[in-house]
Amino acid sequence: MKSPAEPAPTHRLRVDTEALAHNWLALDGLSRSARAGAAVKADCYGLGVDTCLPVLRDAGCHQFFVAHWSEVDAVARYVPTDQIAVLHGPMRGGEVDYARACGAVPVINSLRQAELWSDAGGGLCHLMVDTGMNRLGVSAAELSDARVQVLEVDMLMSHLACADEDSAMNAQQLSEFREAIDRVEHRRLSLANSAGIALGSDYAFDVTRPGLSLYGGVPRPELHQHIRQVAFLEAAIIQCRELNPGDRVGYNATFTATQPMRIGIVTLGYADGFLRSWAGVGALVHGSKLLPLLGRVSMDMVAVDLAAAPSLGEGDWVQVPYDLPVAAQQSTLSQYELLTVLGNRLRP
Repeated sequence: MKSPAEPAPTHRLRVDTEALAHNWLALDGLSRSARAGAAVKADCYGLGVDTCLPVLRDAGCHQFFVAHWSEVDAVARYVPTDQIAVLHGPMRGGEVDYARACGAVPVINSLRQAELWSDAGGGLCHLMVDTGMNRLGVSAAELSDARVQVLEVDMLMSHLACADEDSAMNAQQLSEFREAIDRVEHRRLSLANSAGIALGSDYAFDVTRPGLSLYGGVPRPELHQHIRQVAFLEAAIIQCRELNPGDRVGYNATFTATQPMRIGIVTLGYADGFLRSWAGVGALVHGSKLLPLLGRVSMDMVAVDLAAAPSLGEGDWVQVPYDLPVAAQQSTLSQYELLTVLGNRLRP
């Protein structure tokens, strides 16, 4: 007996691949004489390597950044491994062996990592220098260390801490990065992330590393006109209910009806990345109609007021407003969190 087909999902994430390609091309253009790479860590910021990587590759991207070695295989299905940089670098011998076997390029962040890499035979690597963020990277004082000087550095990198703000630290980090350039032999330079691209050509160097803005985020107002929304969320109404005055909704009964009302139970919750911070401030939409959220966000469900769209019923679809700058203001989540918390159940 033939097994029945899997039922269609009742919630989904749609990735606008044309918008994704547009965003990379826009950021590449804004990078001036530099070439834009792409941060594809965290499964392309939650939108899916299998969906996003071919789009970025075909748009013209040739440099990809992941955080963990466990992320390399998924990216390497679409691009040569020598185009993949692993930002956290090698922490132990097994990771060095893996890097040398697969061809992904480690980003060296410490003297210990430099020693591990050289002791295993060395080869092409990238080098992160800390210019004030105090996260990853060798210090300026360590650049003269023999373990650094023997590295075959392709890309000398640093990372901006406050590029999304008009902070004096941006210029300070730029100055410190410039001071580091002559102290280590290298082939290419990279400093700017998405927000850093908006700071201008002084920050571009050879390779920029956009991440958030590829996927629809706008960390600085200068980027607003260039970036298109990429992620679109939809979910189905799975039950409608009629409430009387005094009826309560959801966990801890945080909403109480004051008049007769019709509500919809929508198959979307915090297990899907629609977090509890939306409660009391957010709304789903149908066309131009707002459907305010009622009560708590549950793991798999939310309740909405259907007064503005009385024709909606069970099985109808509603949309989640996911223009990232606006959604961040409403939910109090950062644009980064809004993307990376999206759950696997939303994937096609």
